[in-house]
Amino acid sequence: MFTYELLTGFNELELSIYNCITKNKEHIAHMTIKDLAEEAHVSTATVLRFCKKAGCEGYSHFKLCYKEYLEKEKMALADMGETTFKGFISRIDSRDFQESIEEAFQLLKDSKRIIFIGIGSSGILGKYGARYFSNVGRFSLYVEDPWLPILQDLTEDTVTIALSESGFTQQTIDLANQVKTRGSLLITVTNASDSALAKISDCSISYHVPQVMVNHTNITTQIPVLYIIEALANKLYASDGKKETSKSGGFF
Repeated sequence: MFTYELLTGFNELELSIYNCITKNKEHIAHMTIKDLAEEAHVSTATVLRFCKKAGCEGYSHFKLCYKEYLEKEKMALADMGETTFKGFISRIDSRDFQESIEEAFQLLKDSKRIIFIGIGSSGILGKYGARYFSNVGRFSLYVEDPWLPILQDLTEDTVTIALSESGFTQQTIDLANQVKTRGSLLITVTNASDSALAKISDCSISYHVPQVMVNHTNITTQIPVLYIIEALANKLYASDGKKETSKSGGFF
């Protein structure tokens, strides 16, 4: 309902009304125009102009439209989890997905150092990935500072795993480009195989789930990323176990 273009076109008073609405979204249906005006410290005339700017005929029409908007939002969130998860599960066994997992594993298996990068929610997942890989015996760390000394002289023994839902996050692309320029191999995990980040990678894993936006915030599920991280780590753990068995001459 509140598009980017609409929000950027609001003046200071209109933004005050918008903020009051979002803070009281569960109660707005019961608020009179006078209640909202007083809460936002504006006149009722300003509220009416706000409603018309939002494409409504008046305050009553605005409340009706806003109620419908909230109901659709709740339905989208309710449907998102199970439907999206089932869709991703159905793609796990696909040939393309399994080939991308295997390709990434081949790059990782002989690495001496694994670096995770990402911004925002992807950064949190990067920290989790570094810890999970470390737990299975691989030297891994999450970095967000491109000038960290450890990034100055990388080799092909280093593999960087870049996480980005969109694949177009500028900070992540810049950092990925820097580590690759300094000698690191690059694996990307994104939601879009044709993203800018995927295109500069040595190996790209894409999970293709519907993007979900709520109040202009991306809340697309990150379950596929967790699966990919753990699947790669578990393959490495199994491979390293076989190497140890081979070195010791077997169990017998």
